[in-house]
Amino acid sequence: MSIQAVLLPVFVQVALTFALMFWMGSARVAAIRRGEAKIRDTALGQPNWPPRVTQIANGYHNQFQLPLLFYAVVVLALLTRKADLLFVILSWAFVVLRVLHAAIHTGTNYVPYRFYVFLAGAVVLLLVWVIFAVRMLFVPG
Repeated sequence: MSIQAVLLPVFVQVALTFALMFWMGSARVAAIRRGEAKIRDTALGQPNWPPRVTQIANGYHNQFQLPLLFYAVVVLALLTRKADLLFVILSWAFVVLRVLHAAIHTGTNYVPYRFYVFLAGAVVLLLVWVIFAVRMLFVPG
């Protein structure tokens, strides 16, 4: 697979992270301007942000959980030349599930749906890691 094909899902995941970061920042600034939060009350954490701002922030912070394992396996697959069509398809599946998870997290935030989408993404990522590990350990070349 080309490097571009392997990296495109990574770029989409990174774009999602930045989009959520800017959304969180603008939501926080807006909450402060509306008087819904005071800077001094939010300096040590989220509990003093309005619920909607906290919801967006939680969606942003969630991008630093499973996606870190995704970034790691992509780098390793590129370095070892183990990224093939299946790898790219599963990478896209993971990223699409992350986008869906973020949409649920920052939208309805219906926990059962959010959980199932999170779980599906985790299973896809686990599959990527298992396939990569098997190829590294048991497939010559």
